[in-house]
Amino acid sequence: MSNINLKPHEVGVYAIGGLGEIGKNTYGIEYQDEIVIVDAGIKFPEDDLLGIDYVIPDYSYIVENLNRVKALVITHGHEDHIGGIPFLLKQANIPIYAGPLALALIKGKLEEHGLLRDATLHEINHNTELTFKNLSVTFFRTTHSIPEPLGIVIHTPQGKVVCTGDFKFDWTPVGDPADIHRMAALGESGVLCLLSDSTNAEVPTFTNSEKVVGQSIMKIIEGIDGRIIFASFASNIFRLQQAAEAAVKTGRKIVVFGRSMEKAIVNGVELGYIKVPKGTIIDPNEMKNYHASEILIMCTGSQGESMAALARIANGMHRQVTLQPGDTVIFSSSPIPGNTTSVNKLINTIQEAGVEVIHGKINNIHTSGHGGQQEQKLMLRLMKPKYFMPVHGEYRMQKVHAGLAVDTGVPKENIFIMENGDVLALTKDSARISGKFNAQDVYVDGNRIGEIGAAVLRDRKDLSDDGVVLAVATVDFKSKMILAGPDILSRGFIYMRESGDLIRESQRVLFNAIRVALKNKDASIQTVSGAAVNALRPFLYEKTEREPIIIPMILTPDE
Repeated sequence: MSNINLKPHEVGVYAIGGLGEIGKNTYGIEYQDEIVIVDAGIKFPEDDLLGIDYVIPDYSYIVENLNRVKALVITHGHEDHIGGIPFLLKQANIPIYAGPLALALIKGKLEEHGLLRDATLHEINHNTELTFKNLSVTFFRTTHSIPEPLGIVIHTPQGKVVCTGDFKFDWTPVGDPADIHRMAALGESGVLCLLSDSTNAEVPTFTNSEKVVGQSIMKIIEGIDGRIIFASFASNIFRLQQAAEAAVKTGRKIVVFGRSMEKAIVNGVELGYIKVPKGTIIDPNEMKNYHASEILIMCTGSQGESMAALARIANGMHRQVTLQPGDTVIFSSSPIPGNTTSVNKLINTIQEAGVEVIHGKINNIHTSGHGGQQEQKLMLRLMKPKYFMPVHGEYRMQKVHAGLAVDTGVPKENIFIMENGDVLALTKDSARISGKFNAQDVYVDGNRIGEIGAAVLRDRKDLSDDGVVLAVATVDFKSKMILAGPDILSRGFIYMRESGDLIRESQRVLFNAIRVALKNKDASIQTVSGAAVNALRPFLYEKTEREPIIIPMILTPDE
């Protein structure tokens, strides 16, 4: 159970996910019998989480306090802010409030999980106001790499708590401009606590404008004769619009590959973010009717994902399109940490096929959706918070962001670098860490949620490092004799055909260990199995300096 120790007049502020990490952003603000949750994201697993599809937070605190949860409000439609919603709704069906695009993306997810019919969904915009008994929620427009990003203001009896969501300051954005006047007015009227995006806290400068990227894309596409394959994040609809504009201006038709890209284009066109003349987007079957110089392919896979459209095109696995000489592949993204190796591998594969690749910041064809230090300081200056909690970032990023807050005039003792589950208790003139609740990682493996724990992952790691050895023997406990075996089977440990001596020696060690164990009057399958493992493990380590998982299989005649 949770131990958060909030006094009746205190406001509780905490992260269920999103601190000390990039991903699973899920924040809570509560006062007495009301809780507002901001975002519900997922995190993509690091390489060491073998076989894991997604990481989500532990939602126990929300489930335990379900009767107090009034709303889940969404800042924008990226996976690290909405990807956890289906998993959360399976445990706690709470009303969701989101902008039109985020809502369209959420509906798609809920439909896949069979949850759409029972979900309570409300469309909001930057002028919406939600009112509950003690809390109310208002919004302000920011700028990010997806349309309709919102900052969120939770008005409490002790003061305003502001969650920036992901933001940058772009004075020449492709979408609607950020509402700087509203941000300044919030700061002027007093902000009790600011939760601000720390992602690019280590970047000292302003982040490049999306307009600069648009100009670069235009220039690059104008200079290419052959077919163009444009790979980007499906969610970066402004980028897709700029590529589409460049295609129209250079007389190219657009073909779309990749499920998430197809959905993004449909949503973008429906919501008016992607504007192209009728007939610009064509069916893949119509490609053969056009010259290579009249085609621009938009596809997923800019992060090197093996099953995405670009990798399948590059590996010759796509049924509708293959790479051909004269093609140019444009990567309009930069690798997310952890993806650099797979992106480089994909670029090598494409270039080996004799195809030109344009990628990286060198060509100004990508810019981050997150503000650097100058923008983070600007947000702090505009909001002038009494208390500050850096969120959405690894520990070192939170630490740098805390330093920027000190530089902009927030007293050091008013800054809280917290962990998931820590509760910050606030009044208009006090702040303290009041308690903690469980906010561990929960692993999603296929349809299994939370069943895969540390022990299973440790076994998977051991299997991937050293493989597995099966030790099989048939014994008769009555006559105390070994009737068959012991035999050794190996997977991922040694190549058996070339390791005859090691196998014979292992069988001898096993035979002796089992024979000795059988002499004991309390001999059982458990004791004999234990003796087999205890004898074989040090022997194999001494011979190979590796520690495979050893699985003993002790059979009896009646089996």
